[in-house]
Amino acid sequence: MNPVHPVGRRSLLALLVAAGAAVLTACRLRTGSGTASPAAPQRYGYGEDPSQFADLHLPAAGLAVRGVVVIIHGGYWRSTYGAELGEPLAQDLAGRGYACWNLEYRRAGNGGGWPATFDDVAAGIDALAAAAGEHGLDLRSTTALGHSAGGHLAVWAAGRAGLPSGAPGAGVPTVPLTAVVSQAGVLDLGEARRLGLSDGAVENLLGDPGDPERYRFADPMTAIPLNVPVYAVHGMHDATVPLSQSEGYVREATAAGARAELVLVPGDHFAVITPGSEAWERIVGLLDDAADAADAGDPGPPVGG
Repeated sequence: MNPVHPVGRRSLLALLVAAGAAVLTACRLRTGSGTASPAAPQRYGYGEDPSQFADLHLPAAGLAVRGVVVIIHGGYWRSTYGAELGEPLAQDLAGRGYACWNLEYRRAGNGGGWPATFDDVAAGIDALAAAAGEHGLDLRSTTALGHSAGGHLAVWAAGRAGLPSGAPGAGVPTVPLTAVVSQAGVLDLGEARRLGLSDGAVENLLGDPGDPERYRFADPMTAIPLNVPVYAVHGMHDATVPLSQSEGYVREATAAGARAELVLVPGDHFAVITPGSEAWERIVGLLDDAADAADAGDPGPPVGG
C-alpha cells in the first residue's frame, strides 16, 4: 500500500489535472482489438523504511520497451509530498513504451534530509538493477526525470561518481544514468538558499549552514561538468522555482564543456508534470531524443545546445 501524504492546495490541483490527463491517455491507447493499457505497477523495496520503495511501471505486453525512465518527484524535499506526484507521468510514459521507476525516498520531516535523502536516491536508483534483471530490461538507456527538488536530486545523482569517498551516494553507480531531464529543477542550492526559496527549504534539507562540506556535496553546481547530457526544462511562467535556477546551471555547465540545454516551455511550475500539456509533450520529445541517442551510442547534444 502506498504511504499517504497530505498535499498542498496547488499540488492537489496539479494532481487532479495530471490524473485526468493520464486517464485520457489510457483511453487513447484503447484499440478495436482490446486494450493496450500498461500493466499494473509492481512495488520494490530497497530498505526497511516505509518511504524506501519504487514502483515499476511497464508497457503493456507486446509493446517494445523504448527506454527506462527514473522518475524523482519534487516538493522541496519535504515529507508533505510523495511519489504519487510521479504516478501520472509513469502511466503516460508506460503507455508510450517506457519502463518507469517511480522512486520514493525519505524526505525532511519523515527521517530524510542530510544525508538520508541522498543515500536513498542513490540506493533507490541502484535497486533498479535487480528489477531490470527480473524483467529483462536493458539499462543502457536510463534517463532520470526529476521535477523541482526532484530535478535537483536527478542531476545530483548523475554526478555521484565524482563525489569523494565517504560522501552520501559516492562510488560507482550500479545503474549509471545516461541523461537527465530536469523539470523546473532546483539546480543551484547556493542561490536557492540566498533567496530563501519555499521558506528556507535548502536549510531544511541540509541543516547546519556552518557545515560547508555538505552544501558543497549536495549542490549540482559544484559537480559541473557532468559526463551525461542535462536538459533543463523550465516553464516561462513558473513562480515557484525561478528560471534563473535552470539558466544559471546551463550557463555554467556549457562554459565548462558539459552537454546541457535550456528548454523553455509554456506554463507554470506544474505544466511540466501535467500529461497532455504542451510542456509535457516537449519533455516526451526530449526523452525520445535521449533514448535514441543512447541506442545509437551518441554522446548527447552539442555543447551549448
